[in-house]
Amino acid sequence: MNAETKLNKLKMKIKEMESMVVAFSGGVDSSFLLKVAYDVLGDKTLGVTARSSTYPEREYREAKDFVTAYHIPHMAIVSEELQVEGFKENPLNRCYLCKKELFHKIKKIAEDQGYNFIAEGSNYDDLGDFRPGLQAVSELGIASPLREVGLTKDEIRLLSKEMGLKTWNKQSFACLSSRFPYGEKITEQKLQMVDKAEQFLLDLGFKQIRVRHHGSVARIEVDDTGFKLFFGKKIRDAIYDRFKEIGFTYIALDLKGYRTGSMNEGLDIKFNR
Repeated sequence: MNAETKLNKLKMKIKEMESMVVAFSGGVDSSFLLKVAYDVLGDKTLGVTARSSTYPEREYREAKDFVTAYHIPHMAIVSEELQVEGFKENPLNRCYLCKKELFHKIKKIAEDQGYNFIAEGSNYDDLGDFRPGLQAVSELGIASPLREVGLTKDEIRLLSKEMGLKTWNKQSFACLSSRFPYGEKITEQKLQMVDKAEQFLLDLGFKQIRVRHHGSVARIEVDDTGFKLFFGKKIRDAIYDRFKEIGFTYIALDLKGYRTGSMNEGLDIKFNR
């Protein structure tokens, strides 16, 4: 089944839902889902964005710009993960705790305002990694239309480009809590360190990056283009000096480069599509 066929199937599925609240982060997947939903359902669509210390301000601004450009109904809520019991300890099911809290709040909005369904933007590729948040999605009856029609990340980017969405080539983003090894306590101060470090790299011209927080060590992941930037001593010195200011003692470049879920690499978990 090609991407266009999957898109038509997605539109049919959304049309059958009649009204929908979309959990909208402003990323590639949720932006695509929200725009398609709005094209099909119009004002019977609502995007809801959760704000917290794990969600950088730049991401919220971009999400707000997106809905403003397309006149899509939107609201922001506060869903502070650090206040969720057990979240700070960063257990293996951290994402489950987060998504359960978030979708309980979105369900209340949907019930109060009369929306039939709640949808989130996971795609088919997400089934190949450790994502306990999907358990909460399943338990709470949240729809995953992109995943259900088999749309992959590359297909979503392609279709987004054809639709003229600026998000088609946006760097992948995951909440800042994913930068910490499981079991390392998450604090607002540590989240701010990661946020400042990643923002600095973006300001320097890096695109797809992660700064993994390993205590006193910052482990930087970049894509192939980013590796080329590191060849310049001036860039390396600037990164070293800024990261030291932020609070890291050691700054390391991961030779494997950027990849999603690198904190899951030591887990003995099998995945089934």
